[in-house]
Amino acid sequence: MLFSNTSEPEGVSLSVDFHHPQDYFVFIFQILFATSTVLVAGSVVISILATRALRLQNRFIFMLNTSVCDTLVGLSVFYLGLFDVHEGYPSRNGTHNYLPSLLGVNMLTFMFAQFDRYFAVCHPFIYTRFITRRFIICVNIYSWIHVFSQATILYLLPLSKAVQLFVISIISLQIIVLTKVSMTIKLYFVAKFQLERDPPGPEKESNKESLRLIIFVVISFLALWSPSIINIILRWLGRGMTFRNEATNLFAIMARLSAIVTPAVYLWGSPALRQSMVQVLWGRLCSKCRHRGKNRAARVNINRINVQR
Repeated sequence: MLFSNTSEPEGVSLSVDFHHPQDYFVFIFQILFATSTVLVAGSVVISILATRALRLQNRFIFMLNTSVCDTLVGLSVFYLGLFDVHEGYPSRNGTHNYLPSLLGVNMLTFMFAQFDRYFAVCHPFIYTRFITRRFIICVNIYSWIHVFSQATILYLLPLSKAVQLFVISIISLQIIVLTKVSMTIKLYFVAKFQLERDPPGPEKESNKESLRLIIFVVISFLALWSPSIINIILRWLGRGMTFRNEATNLFAIMARLSAIVTPAVYLWGSPALRQSMVQVLWGRLCSKCRHRGKNRAARVNINRINVQR
C-alpha cells in the first residue's frame, strides 16, 4: 500500500546497519540477486529481440514482455534491496509503489498468455484468423498501462478514495489469481488429452513446448507470489507480518524471486531460445559456445526431420 505523502530525508540510508553478521548476508544476497536477475532476464530480452524467427511467434512476444519486466525488477532491487525503503504505509523512501508494480505487469501478462495458448491449441482456426501479432503486442502494452495508471491514480487520489480503490484492486487481484489457477488446470488437461489426438509433427511439438512452459511459469509465479498476497490481505485486516524494510521483507523477496525463476524456466523449456542466446549473445563472447550452439542446432534440425518422417 502507498497512501502516504510523508516527507523523505535528504539522504537515504542503507537497508542494514552492519551491526550483526546476518546484515552482511542480506546485503550481499541483494547484490547477487539483482545482478543475476539482470543477466538472466536481460539475456532472454536480447536473444528474442535479435532473432526474427522468435519475434514472429506470439508466445515469444509474451516472453519478451515478462523478461523486460523481470530485467527492470532486477534493476529495482539495487534500490529496494540495498537502501532503507519501505513501500507500505507509512511510506519511507518509497517509489509510490511504481517499482513493486512491475510484478503486477507480469501477473496480467501471464493471464493473457494462458488465454493465448488455450485458443492457439483448442481453436486454431479462430486463433490464426483473429489473433494477430499486432493484437498480441497491444495486449502486452495494455498490461503496462493498466498497472501503472492504477498506481498513479492511487498516488493522486485523496486518502479516503485511495483506500477504496485499493480495496477494489485487492478484490481484482484475487479474481486474476483464481482465473490463473483455473486456466492452469484447464491447460494441463488440454496438454494431456487434446494434443494426444493431434497427428505428430513440428506444430504439435511446438504446442506441447508452449503449454508446458506456461504451466510451469504460472505455477512457479503463483507459488512465489502467494505468501506476499496473503500477507498483504492479513495486514489490511490488522493481522499480517510487518518488516523493517523491503530488503528484510521475506514475502517481497519471494515475489521478486519470480523475476529470475521465470526467464530461467523459459531457457530450460525452449530449445529455440537457448540456441538463440548461445548464438546471439554468449557465442560472441566464447567461441566454444558458438560451436556448441551450431552443433545443437544441427541436432535439433535432425530430430525435427525424424519427427516429420
